[in-house]
Amino acid sequence: MSAAAVVLTLLSRSYCHLCDDMAAALAPLAARVGARVVVIDVDADPALEARHGERVPVLFLGAPADGTELCHYHLDAGRVLEALGPTLQPGH
Repeated sequence: MSAAAVVLTLLSRSYCHLCDDMAAALAPLAARVGARVVVIDVDADPALEARHGERVPVLFLGAPADGTELCHYHLDAGRVLEALGPTLQPGH
């Protein structure tokens, strides 16, 4: 898998300051490693809202249905980089 193929999915909601904080912290990290960030409004998907409720933001490597949860509430940059390690090119 190349770094360009990496998708990070952020479950968010519009009135969530923690979601805004995580998105802001994630943007430069994703840009640095060449990952694409997909933001999903958890309130727009009843199954996701039922599963995660107030436990947002949640960041996944891949999609929420079959991806790996990396962190919630606050960005764990170390965990994200560790999870992306196999996809990064040398020098990143």
